[in-house]
Amino acid sequence: MKYKYQLITIGTLGGLSEAVIDLFFEKVSELKLNKDAFIVIDEHNFSNDYKRNQPSFAIYFGDTRGDFKHLDIVDTLLKDGTMILPVYYTDKKFKSEIPKVLENQNGLLHNSFKNIKIVNLALEAFELLRSSRKVFVSYKRTESASVAIQLYEALERNNFDVFLDTHSIKQGEPFQEELWHRMTDCDVIVLLNTPKFLESYWCKEEIAEASAKQIGIIQFVWPNHKLESMAHVCIPKQLNSSDFENGVYDDGDTSKLTESFIDNLVSNVESMRARNLASRQDSLITEFSNFALKHGKKINLQPERFITEELANNKRRIFIPSVGIPQSVNCNQSEEIIKEIKDYEVDSVHLIYDDLKIRDKWLNHLDWLNKYLKVQTIKKKNFDKWLKVN
Repeated sequence: MKYKYQLITIGTLGGLSEAVIDLFFEKVSELKLNKDAFIVIDEHNFSNDYKRNQPSFAIYFGDTRGDFKHLDIVDTLLKDGTMILPVYYTDKKFKSEIPKVLENQNGLLHNSFKNIKIVNLALEAFELLRSSRKVFVSYKRTESASVAIQLYEALERNNFDVFLDTHSIKQGEPFQEELWHRMTDCDVIVLLNTPKFLESYWCKEEIAEASAKQIGIIQFVWPNHKLESMAHVCIPKQLNSSDFENGVYDDGDTSKLTESFIDNLVSNVESMRARNLASRQDSLITEFSNFALKHGKKINLQPERFITEELANNKRRIFIPSVGIPQSVNCNQSEEIIKEIKDYEVDSVHLIYDDLKIRDKWLNHLDWLNKYLKVQTIKKKNFDKWLKVN
């Protein structure tokens, strides 16, 4: 691709902005993206390196003294329609710590857990991290219902779309079918590993399905209980009684985690997202590539994490790994790749996805969309058959 993603840092720069940039490139590495596809722009190289026609995300770091810098750059970015995230530091002091020209922007109150959220917002703006922010809470009702509801509310407050069985399945929907469907589309599973968690058949099944789908798990192990081994991406955390309000952890109806622990948990969920996305993309890319090579296809994995197939007359087909449940918006965004690739003619664009446990009604909808959209979808179970005949 002929462009670079532009991460722009302006305002009062220093230790915080440097930490955000370092974390940004750490996440870029986790996503297995080419670092050279990104450029960091600040006041020193803005006039030379900033390009209006290339994807941009700007972070304005506010000032507690009201000493606002780089307002000329802010003006340029606003005129260009660039997304600007104002970062401020004191609750209810947005207006005094952020310049008036940005007062209509949705700002972020910073604390020690927010660097990862800043980075993820940038990756979402670049469409490198799913803008959907879906979390699945797996738990045993009789042992941790109160904590599960607490997590549901905390994650919802932080703009996650949280699946909790008691709150998220509409009346009349087939319960287990909808549960697997929603798990398929989540970014992270928060697992509350209480003493009798694995005695439940359905809890065991949720772990097995998560493993099959390569979904990352953050596992919280109750005090005086053991950590369960996981075969896929997993962040384990052994809980202590001090992590619970008043040290009470064994009452499924009233136990609550401390607020500081909840803040840290939200940060862990943010951190897991990129790692999990890369793992699931890898799985799709590897399986599709193996079948393609089996059928003698000339394929290459591009730095932007999509697969190209060489065809005659300098044309190529493009295959884009789609994590979770493909939506029509995924198809529309993928059409943009046709415009971005200048070096050769694009014959066709395809989204490849894992159809395991996606509800039949949605699979039928995707098949129907294939009749009308330029971007086509290919199910994982059909990789071998599709590549054989196409």
